[in-house]
Amino acid sequence: MAKKNLGEMSFLDHLEELRWLLIRSTIAILVCSVVAFFFSDFIFDRVLFGPKNPDFFTYQFFCDLAQKFGLDKSLCVTEINLPIQNREMGGQFSIHMWTSITVGFIFSFPFVLWEIWKFISPALYENEKKYASAFIIVSSLLFFIGVLFGYYLIAPLSVQFFASYIVSPEINNSIDITSYISLMKTSTVASGLLFELPIIIYFLTKIGLVTPQFLRKYRKYTLVIVLILAAIITPPDVLSQIIVSIPIMILYEISIFISAAVVKKQISTTNLTTTK
Repeated sequence: MAKKNLGEMSFLDHLEELRWLLIRSTIAILVCSVVAFFFSDFIFDRVLFGPKNPDFFTYQFFCDLAQKFGLDKSLCVTEINLPIQNREMGGQFSIHMWTSITVGFIFSFPFVLWEIWKFISPALYENEKKYASAFIIVSSLLFFIGVLFGYYLIAPLSVQFFASYIVSPEINNSIDITSYISLMKTSTVASGLLFELPIIIYFLTKIGLVTPQFLRKYRKYTLVIVLILAAIITPPDVLSQIIVSIPIMILYEISIFISAAVVKKQISTTNLTTTK
């Protein structure tokens, strides 16, 4: 059956398209999850538990940076006391399953984006539909960069900080596996989605919910919020907070530029239509 145009589609037709979008996306995620399930040794021992080892890339990088510029030697991590335990009968199996699904979602993200693009494309102009490939590539690239940012910066800084934080010598840390994996998933997936900010701003500007004037007006408030979040998720040193904050603020500035470009193009199109 030929696909209907947006103007010809009823509400039920839209629901049917959305249903198949969810079905195909779910299948793609499950396929990638099954593959991830059989690579559990690598995913857990090398990837997820990597930030709890003192020789992790991020810790070495900060230590080399501190030595090069004569900064505080506390940036050099020599030991991370972080024993991890499981306290539930089916805990390890549950963690294995949900971690595989998370990894499946990350690797199937470009396909999910493609499905979303196909769903919204009928509402776009013909000249906008030709940017499908660019949308998928840029959005996927931003997401994967965000995931790497979360994994190599936010996650290890958070692990190192919470592992070394002591409120009393009488308390011993024995971290539950669920808590540790939750921190890793939140750091990576949330960062990946956060890096989609320019794409989100593009579409919000297209539908008139956001303007570049609005983004510029609240820039200073955004900076304060980002610094507060960076102070919470990183060790209590200025360098770590700045390193986390800079990429996020760069994304915000890029979003302002994109929003301004969209508004400018809309004004030009309106003027051209009026002239005709």
